[in-house]
Amino acid sequence: MQPTDQVITRQLNNRLQIHFDREWYGEFAARSEKNGPWDDWTLFQLALEAEQARLIHSFDELQCLVHLQQLVPMQHQIDTAKKVLTEMRGRAILADEVGLGKTIEAGLILKEYIVRGLVKKALILVPASLVLQWVRELNQKFGINAVAQKKEYMWTGCDIIVASMDTAKRDPHRDIVMGMEYDMLIVDEAHKLKNKKTTNYQFITDLKKKYCLLLTATPVQNDLKELYNLITLLKPGQLGGQGNFHANFVVDKRIPKNEELLQAELSKVMIRNRRSDGNVAFTKRFVKNIPLTLSMEEQALYDGVTDFVKGRYEEAAGGDMSNILSLVTLQREVCSSRDAVFITLVNMFKKTAEDSPLRPKIWELVELIRSIKANTKAEKVLELIQDINEKVIVFTEYRASQEYLLNYLKEHKISAVPYRGGMNRGKKDWMMDLFRGRAQVLVATEAGGEGINLQFCSHMINFDLPWNPMRVEQRIGRVHRLGQQNDVKIYNLSTNGTIEEYILSLLHEKINMFELVIGELDTILERFEKKTSLESRIAKMILESRSDADIRREMDDLGRSFTTIRSEYEQEASSSPHPGAILDAVGQTLPNNFEVRP
Repeated sequence: MQPTDQVITRQLNNRLQIHFDREWYGEFAARSEKNGPWDDWTLFQLALEAEQARLIHSFDELQCLVHLQQLVPMQHQIDTAKKVLTEMRGRAILADEVGLGKTIEAGLILKEYIVRGLVKKALILVPASLVLQWVRELNQKFGINAVAQKKEYMWTGCDIIVASMDTAKRDPHRDIVMGMEYDMLIVDEAHKLKNKKTTNYQFITDLKKKYCLLLTATPVQNDLKELYNLITLLKPGQLGGQGNFHANFVVDKRIPKNEELLQAELSKVMIRNRRSDGNVAFTKRFVKNIPLTLSMEEQALYDGVTDFVKGRYEEAAGGDMSNILSLVTLQREVCSSRDAVFITLVNMFKKTAEDSPLRPKIWELVELIRSIKANTKAEKVLELIQDINEKVIVFTEYRASQEYLLNYLKEHKISAVPYRGGMNRGKKDWMMDLFRGRAQVLVATEAGGEGINLQFCSHMINFDLPWNPMRVEQRIGRVHRLGQQNDVKIYNLSTNGTIEEYILSLLHEKINMFELVIGELDTILERFEKKTSLESRIAKMILESRSDADIRREMDDLGRSFTTIRSEYEQEASSSPHPGAILDAVGQTLPNNFEVRP
């Protein structure tokens, strides 16, 4: 076939068309006859290198690694991405234990599919508090041009979009999203989809998607049906119909049968890396409990509030649990700051009828607040921050305490910024940048601290402790995670002779929560709270106890109950086939050549 300056098309057997592009030949022949002009040799070498860089030498190797300038993935993350690419065809549950980098794995997989030209349009659904974090990581670590959904036009105008589930599924966004065809869907915190009767489950089912990643550390907790629902969402029919699944794999809702066959089926769609299997050296965690003695004025206020709360409880003959918790909140606020309890008491005073005998009692407590000129906890926080002389995050339960701390630290020339749930995305991002680059202290409320990553900070002060152990662990997880280079120091403040003293004793000594792995902690806590929440049980116990000795005895009983449940869980994990054990067995399908130090 003679070259021409036209594109020649041939048809073979009326089936295959081959296109020969010969447009270059005419110019080449002309230059050859005249011996030039020729392009610069250096430019030619650069062009040749560029073409060679684009060559794919092996389909099984990740092409995206050479494009990552700000990230060096760990081996288990690379292995996970390869497995999803080569064995699972882009549909997988990433079920690593907390702290092993599921977000990094998802980013690697997304980047790889983009580099290979298989993904152009992707939707990433995450909790609202994590939207900016996902966008930042995709942009900075993976060079993926992801955006946070803010305006309606962005659904169609942007290729890689990060949004919250609640935003995507409500009008007018829902119809737009449902009309799109996505090359890849990523869902974070996917365990929230475990019930197929929910609108979230149906929404994800109906979305048009080619590849799909579900991220969750707890794909099953108390019922194997949860696991079945997630896998059916990902790959319908993988485990057969629900009746067949139950007949083949379930003894009762928590106990499976045919474990080896079930593990084999799960390994086709799920990857679970465990801390005990990975080559990830977590830094150490040091916990220091700091007991404090209230000033005479602070103690008088606490005693006055305690008498008021118990009197109200007895008058109401117990009442409902919401009322009980609101009463105990007064005591907890006194332990935090006078500002926190002042706002609650004033609001209570305004809502109380003018002829009610409660009004003078409430106002009496307000007058006690006026006599308090200092905050014992704040003074200790200042002392700790000055001694540490590094970045510190301070967690408090109450907005008023946060404002007090910010003003107090400012008066003492300590640079501090707030972080709380009521801030919009932009302001949260701004506060985080200020803390990272300029401020020494971040004062965060519970809602504000959800989902943020603070590996550049290794000191954390619990100004007041939540009663739920999982919330304490979630706070610690903001700093004690992959990427943390230093040992983490946690300082727990508690006031002697108050409910804080009992709570710290329960969490630290009775439950040993600071030594528990988070995967164990949430499973044990869920069993513990089958009938009522831990917070409600503690509140009722404190209000019904007539002396400190009663409270200590009740706390001991509570601690023993928790220890019993923990022992049962650990025995099941070591000897019986239960959901958690089945999941952990799946982790063994990955190369087992690494070990994690907790």
